[in-house]
Amino acid sequence: MKKIHLPTGINIPVLGQGTWRMGEDSSQKDAEIAALRLGLDMGMTLIDTAEMYGEGGAEEVVGKAIKNRREEVYLVSKVYPHNASRKGTVAACERSLKRLKTDCIDLYLLHWRSSIPLSETLEAFESLKQAGKIRDYGVSNFDASDMKKAIDLPNGKQIATNQVLYNLARRGIEWDLLPWCNQHDIPIMAYSPIEQKGILNNSVLKAVASRHNATPAQIALAWLLQQQGIIAIPKASNPEHVKENSAALDIELTQEDLSELDKAFPPPNRKMSLAIR
Repeated sequence: MKKIHLPTGINIPVLGQGTWRMGEDSSQKDAEIAALRLGLDMGMTLIDTAEMYGEGGAEEVVGKAIKNRREEVYLVSKVYPHNASRKGTVAACERSLKRLKTDCIDLYLLHWRSSIPLSETLEAFESLKQAGKIRDYGVSNFDASDMKKAIDLPNGKQIATNQVLYNLARRGIEWDLLPWCNQHDIPIMAYSPIEQKGILNNSVLKAVASRHNATPAQIALAWLLQQQGIIAIPKASNPEHVKENSAALDIELTQEDLSELDKAFPPPNRKMSLAIR
């Protein structure tokens, strides 16, 4: 699988697995675990989760899915903003580690900005890194102005990624955030890469998909995966969707495809508020 280079020197897959809404229904846990394991089998070894997802339930699902396979997984989790104080971050990380049944999280993110000073959270992240509890850290739902302030803080230049909502229908970051991150070699991790299925009935997307004998969801993913500095983390909880996501890696969109998609889903022509879900 194609890899992307983090500023801290680690190479990670450009296509991973999201876990939002997992761990909320006990009757679905076995299927969710099986889906994540199938994704690992297919090379999607980056798994993204958060203490917020199912109030820890998703982390528990991930912990079971990666049992006896931890060494092949690049594990991402996130701390709630209200837990992101100096002591609170450390305590939250310890709880996540326990649910994930591991001794280290590969990438630990602040889920979104809060009233707690970011410098305090970054200090906690650095202490966790020095203690071997996390390998790298970053942020989520940060706009360009947030990122510019963040990297000027102590430990700010260690920010490894910014996870934001980005897909064909939500292209606002292309105005300033994405160019800025590319300039600073900070990859964007795109969540909700197919807009919760909200764009899949678009006629142009369907036409492009037909030309490639693919599904609209695969084209939406392929569009992201062809871009510089983008990691996509779609969620799939059944085998068919896992396989569908993986196959998107093999699709090469043409310039004609890209031009048609630009007309159907225009890039921004002004600064837009950061989309958040």
